[in-house]
Amino acid sequence: MERLKQLWARTGTRMGFVTLMVILFWLKTLVAYFVDFKLNLSDPFQFLIVLLNPIATTILLFGLALYFKRARFFYPFLFLIDILNTLLLYINVIYFREFTDFMTVSTMLGYSKVDQGLSGSSLALTSPHDILYWLDLVVILVLLAVRRIRIDPRPVNKRVGLAVTSVAFLAFTVNLSLGEMDRPQLLTRTFDRTYVVKYLGLDAFTVYDGIKSGHTSEMRANAKKSELDGILKYIHKNYAAPDKQLYGVAKKKNVIIIHLESFQQFLINKKVNGQEVTPFLNKLYKSKSTYAFDNFFHEVGQGKTSDAETMLETGTYGLPQGSLFTQLGNDNTFQAAPAIFDQAGYSTAVFHGNVGSFWNRNNTYKNLGYQYFFDASYYDTSGDKSLGYGLKDKLLFNDSVKYLEHLQQPFYVKYLTVSNHFPFTLDSEDSSFKTPDTGDKTVDNYFKTANYLDQSIKEFYAYLNKSGLAKNSIVMIYGDHYGISNSSNKNLAKVLGVNPDDWNDYDNAQLQRVPLMFNMPGYKHGKVEHTYGGEVDVLPTLLHLMGMSSKQYLQFGTDLFSKEHNQVVAFRNRDWISPDYTSIDGTIYSNKTQQEIHPTGKLKEKLEKMQDKVNQGLSDSDSLNQKNLLRFYNPKGFKAVDPSDYNYANGLTKAEKLEKSLGLKSTSIFSRDGDKSTQDLYRTDAPELNHKETDSNRIKITNQDDTSGK
Repeated sequence: MERLKQLWARTGTRMGFVTLMVILFWLKTLVAYFVDFKLNLSDPFQFLIVLLNPIATTILLFGLALYFKRARFFYPFLFLIDILNTLLLYINVIYFREFTDFMTVSTMLGYSKVDQGLSGSSLALTSPHDILYWLDLVVILVLLAVRRIRIDPRPVNKRVGLAVTSVAFLAFTVNLSLGEMDRPQLLTRTFDRTYVVKYLGLDAFTVYDGIKSGHTSEMRANAKKSELDGILKYIHKNYAAPDKQLYGVAKKKNVIIIHLESFQQFLINKKVNGQEVTPFLNKLYKSKSTYAFDNFFHEVGQGKTSDAETMLETGTYGLPQGSLFTQLGNDNTFQAAPAIFDQAGYSTAVFHGNVGSFWNRNNTYKNLGYQYFFDASYYDTSGDKSLGYGLKDKLLFNDSVKYLEHLQQPFYVKYLTVSNHFPFTLDSEDSSFKTPDTGDKTVDNYFKTANYLDQSIKEFYAYLNKSGLAKNSIVMIYGDHYGISNSSNKNLAKVLGVNPDDWNDYDNAQLQRVPLMFNMPGYKHGKVEHTYGGEVDVLPTLLHLMGMSSKQYLQFGTDLFSKEHNQVVAFRNRDWISPDYTSIDGTIYSNKTQQEIHPTGKLKEKLEKMQDKVNQGLSDSDSLNQKNLLRFYNPKGFKAVDPSDYNYANGLTKAEKLEKSLGLKSTSIFSRDGDKSTQDLYRTDAPELNHKETDSNRIKITNQDDTSGK
C-alpha cells in the first residue's frame, strides 16, 4: 500500500503526470484493439506487437508537453493532445463498426461523405463500453479539481524532454523493425490498412496515410490536361481492331468471372501420383465451347491480386510500388468494366469471402462502378468455414446463390476465390488428394488446394447448368498471379520433370503463365490459342466478345483475338516476354534455345524498340493513374461514376426491393422461376455444411434505408 502511495504521489510531478496519461491512453487503445477492431492476430508475436505499438507514438505526442515551462501551458496542452488523440481513436471505432475499415485522411477531410455514409446512425453504432474511451479524462480532471493530483509548477529540464522524444523514436524504430520482420514490405505494399494499424498503431497509420495523401494531392494538383496528349497518341497508335467473326459473339449474355487465386498454367493437364490435379478445368480447357490461351502471363507487381483486378477492370497496369487499390482507389477516376457494363444495362457484383477492407476493395469498387459487393459480412465465416484469407471456395459459391439469384439479368459478376492462397493449407476433411513429396510443404500442398478449387468450380458449373444460367452466360476464368514463388521453384522443378540444378531466371519468367479461358456453353468453335498476351489485354478482349467497342477508352492492352494484337508482354518490373525472346534485367534469352544471347545489328535495334515500347506503356499507365488524368477525359456515351451512388450494406434487401418494384419486368432468376429460390439446385460436398451453422462470427451489417438498385 505504501508503494502505491509513493507511485501516486509521483503524479504530482510533470513526468509522473505524463506517464499516467500515457498509460491510460495505452489501455483504452488496447480496448479498441481487442474489443472493437478486428485485427486478426494469428500468433503470439503479433499479439506482442499489438501490445507495444501504441506506446511509441503516445510517448512522442504526450511528451511534447514537457517542453512547456509554465504549468498553465503544460497541462492544457497535454489534455488537448489526449482529447484529440482520443477523438481520433473513437471516430475510428465508430467508423470501423459501420465499414470494417479505418478512416483515411481524405475521408476525414470529406466529413460530409462520412456523415452520409454513416446515414445519421452514429448513435446506433455506439456501445455501453464506449464510456471507457472518455472516462479517464473526466476522472483526471476531477482529481485535478479536488487536488488529489497536484499541479506541479516546476518546469522540466529541456534535456528530459529531448530524452523522452529520443526514447519515443527509438521505440518506434523497434516497433517498425518487429513489424517488418512479421510482414515484409509493410509500408510499400500496404494491401490492407488493418495491417498498418496492427503493426504500427493508429497514429502512425494516420500520419503515413496523410503523407501519402499529400504526395498524391500534390502530384494531381500539378497535373495538366495536356499530359493526356502523349498517352492518347500511344493508345491510338497501338489500338487493335477486333476480329469480325468473334466481335459480339457473346452479346447480351451474362458475364461470370472466376478469379483463380494463385493459379498457374502448369496445373492444367498436370498429373501427380497418377491423379489429375484439375480434372474439371482440364475438360473446360479442351472443350469446343472454350477459347483458352496457353501463353497468357500475369503482369502483377507488389499489388498482387489487386493488380490483377486493376488490369482486368481498367485495362491499365498496377503501380510500380504498392497497390493502386490501396493508394489511389479511394478517389481515382476510372472508366472501368463494371461501369461500362452498368451503363449497358447490366447488374454488377462481386462475391468475396474476405473482409471488404482488404486491398481497400470496399472503396475502390465504388469508384469502379460496382453496384453490389458481397464480402465476408454476408457469409458465415465462423469456425473451420474460413481460411486465413476468407471463406472456403466451396462455401463461397454455394452461399452466394441466395444473392446471385436476385440480381437482374444480364449481369456482370466476379467471384474471388481464396482457398488456393499461400500457405496452401486445408483441413484434412476438405481434401483427400495425395500430394507429391518434394521436401517443400508449400509446393506439395499447392497441388491439394488447386484440386479443391477445381472441385469448387465443378460444383458451381453444375448449378449453372441446372438453373439454366449456363446457356445464357459467358464464363471467364483466369489466374491472378503465381502461387509458387521463385525461391521455391527449384523444388517445384522436380514435379515438372526439370533438373533443379539447371533452373534459372529464364525458367522463372516462363513459369509466370496463368490460365485464361472464355467458356460459352453451347458454343462449338473454341480452341486453344497460342497467342502471347497478358492480363492488361483481358478487358479489350472481353468487351469485343460482348460486342462493345473499346476504342474510346484508354486501355493499354489489345484484343487477344485481333490480328493486330501486340504479343510483347510487359512485366511490372519492365522485363518482357514475346513469342521469340525473353528479356530479364536486360539479359536477352532466345525462347527457341532457352539460352542467353547477345544480339547485334538489326536484331539489337528491334529488341531495343520492344523495350522502349514496354517502358512507355508502363510509364504512361503510371502517369494516367497517379495523376488521375482520366478526370480530364470524357469518352463519348460514358457517364462518370459517382461513388456516393453505392453503398454495400444490405445488398440482398436492395436487390429484392428492385425485383419487387420491377414486378413482371424483373429478369432475375428468382423472378423467372415464379419467385422460387434455386438454392436447392446447388450440391456441394463441403464438410462444413454437415455442421450446425452459426451467425456468431458474422460481421454486423448496419441497416440502411436505401431503395435504389445500386
